[in-house]
Amino acid sequence: MSMTDLIAAARVSKAWPFQEAQRLLKRYPDGAKPDGSPVLFETGYGPSGLPHIGTFQEVLRTTLVRRAFEALIGAKPEDGKTRLVAFSDDMDGLRKVPDNVPNQQLLQDNLHLPLSRVPNPFDSDHASFAAHNNAMLREFLDRFGFQYEFVSASDRYNSGDFDEALRQVLRKNQQILDIMLPTLREERRQTYSPVLPVSPQTGRVLQVPVEVVDAEAGTIRFTDEDGSVVEQSALGGMSKLQWKVDWAMRWYALGVDYEMYGKDLTDSGVQSGKIVQVLGGRKPEGLIYELFLDENGEKISKSKGNGLTIDEWLTYGSEESLGFYIFPNPKSAKQLHVGVIPRAVDDYWQFRERLAEQELDKQLGNPVWHLARANGGFEEAEAPGAGESLPVTYGLLLNLASVLGAEASEDALRDYLASYIGDGRITPELEVLIGTAVTYTRDYIVPTLSKRAPTANETDALRALDSYLAGAAEDTSAEDLQTQVYEIGKSEDYGFASLRDWFKALYQTLLGSDQGPRMGSFIALYGVANTRKLIAEALARG
Repeated sequence: MSMTDLIAAARVSKAWPFQEAQRLLKRYPDGAKPDGSPVLFETGYGPSGLPHIGTFQEVLRTTLVRRAFEALIGAKPEDGKTRLVAFSDDMDGLRKVPDNVPNQQLLQDNLHLPLSRVPNPFDSDHASFAAHNNAMLREFLDRFGFQYEFVSASDRYNSGDFDEALRQVLRKNQQILDIMLPTLREERRQTYSPVLPVSPQTGRVLQVPVEVVDAEAGTIRFTDEDGSVVEQSALGGMSKLQWKVDWAMRWYALGVDYEMYGKDLTDSGVQSGKIVQVLGGRKPEGLIYELFLDENGEKISKSKGNGLTIDEWLTYGSEESLGFYIFPNPKSAKQLHVGVIPRAVDDYWQFRERLAEQELDKQLGNPVWHLARANGGFEEAEAPGAGESLPVTYGLLLNLASVLGAEASEDALRDYLASYIGDGRITPELEVLIGTAVTYTRDYIVPTLSKRAPTANETDALRALDSYLAGAAEDTSAEDLQTQVYEIGKSEDYGFASLRDWFKALYQTLLGSDQGPRMGSFIALYGVANTRKLIAEALARG
């Protein structure tokens, strides 16, 4: 595949990262800014809490668009044609104490200080609450191999890097008020100011009316918490901008070209877009994505604790499956709970296996193609590992582990696999899934298992299957076993209305669940003799 072929295919691809990248290309038809500087992508993070799955999805999706844009212009990641900034809003005042952090009173005593000046409540060497959370963010992003530049709001405010942009906000103070005040409740209008001064007495970020004394000098006037009237500079870390104004100022100061955000920030995006125009900048391109829902279809909330953490996903599934699950349809809400993990794992591997055989246009619609590029890129269209497949599905691993029940362990599962596929085919990826399958089964499958007794016709069918297995060798192929299972289910002797009813009977009586694997594959993996024991136990219940 030539670069020319990739560019041509990318420019007509309907995959959503390319659709987003194509809009950005309309902004810069030559693939670069007029001054030749890199096209800038940004993601935002509020370090009042620890990074979570929402942080992951935003950086991943933005990275997917970034790599798609590079493909459109024929660039490689190392060419420096794009940048990704992970921005931490650590100058924001601490408004409330998070529930999931230690030393609650310490944080309570330091409410409204900039996050970068709040003492560190954790048992770590970092200088502040924000410094600890920022380090966690970088560790979090590094763990998944994202290529990014970390930027701290406090560093930019305190160093003076934002001073010229702050002067512009002061110059345009009234125009910004004209945009914001109509969107606020009457009570809020009385105290609203685009600029939030930092009290020289307490160091807190204040929500008070501010008068611009001299925009060029950066001087403001306000009433401090003790009632005194203060005239001071807004520059050099002595103020912080309101959220929507801050967002717009950041776009203006950094020259951000692309930033996506959640549906809950739609109105903020509209107001910030107007403000950045007043400042003399341009609103970035970007996608408004839908939010995650829990298994009951309710919005995920950190305070409710009804979400799913990155660590929880990786306890029961793989990194690749998480990216795969997040990839499709960002404009559609997704349920995010433990129950979606097994299928995500198997679907990822199905798409990975197909990739090598696909034509280029189909590859560009394959999530695995995009995920491989997000993890560092590759020169050819074929992703690392394309065409590879797991020798067993994750669903089959879970079924085997559930049959083993309390005796399920990584060693036991590995032994079954080794006898089925050979030691040499237990790859590192499969090793990960052996561990997660045991944990998932222990925590979520075994507690729900309930094997029922077979009905009269099901008893006859199970006896027929047992009779066949009695004469079958242990190394009978999965295909031959599956064929015999089919034949029994199709036989009029046993009265099944459909094969579905036969398979459901097998799952419910032998495995204790309503769904299950290809029985031929399961019998081959679990063993003919062991399967006959399961049948005997089921018949005994009848």
